[in-house]
Amino acid sequence: MYRFAASVLLVVSMSASVVADQTDKRLDTLFGLLHETENPRVGEQITRQIWIIWRKVNSENADTLMDKGIRDMSLQRYDQALATFNKVVEIAPTYAEGWNKRATLLFLMGEYVGSVADIKRTLALEPRHFGAWSGLGLIHTDLDNDAAALRAFEQALEINPHLPGARHNIESIKKRQQEKLI
Repeated sequence: MYRFAASVLLVVSMSASVVADQTDKRLDTLFGLLHETENPRVGEQITRQIWIIWRKVNSENADTLMDKGIRDMSLQRYDQALATFNKVVEIAPTYAEGWNKRATLLFLMGEYVGSVADIKRTLALEPRHFGAWSGLGLIHTDLDNDAAALRAFEQALEINPHLPGARHNIESIKKRQQEKLI
């Protein structure tokens, strides 16, 4: 199975695509492979390939802005990153990862209402966005809404069973709930 999956991944990653974003046809194959493999390494490789495809945008200007926004966010220049991601979603309103990156930034800024709104937009454009589902779970965890957090993390795992962070968060929430019963 490992060799087969690796071969399919190579073909999928090399195949040309007209659009590289959440509408990329290669994603259907990759999401199928996520559920076929039990090998964690292959699951990580498939997940990485999905993120690469999601990160691409069919606009040179939006792509450049995404790089800048990600860089600013990683350097904790949140105001600059927000201005940049605002431009991305304005230029490319149907680009799911633009909304997801802004949702991530808003989460880091503690702006949960805005983050949830952007997560909803991300999921409207790409319902399989396991990163957005996980982010929603983190928000609900921070807000002590265990039931909603569990649903979000479980949805992320249903889409991508190779997310150790989501699995760990589910276990932590269930453990915390059991401790409350004692």
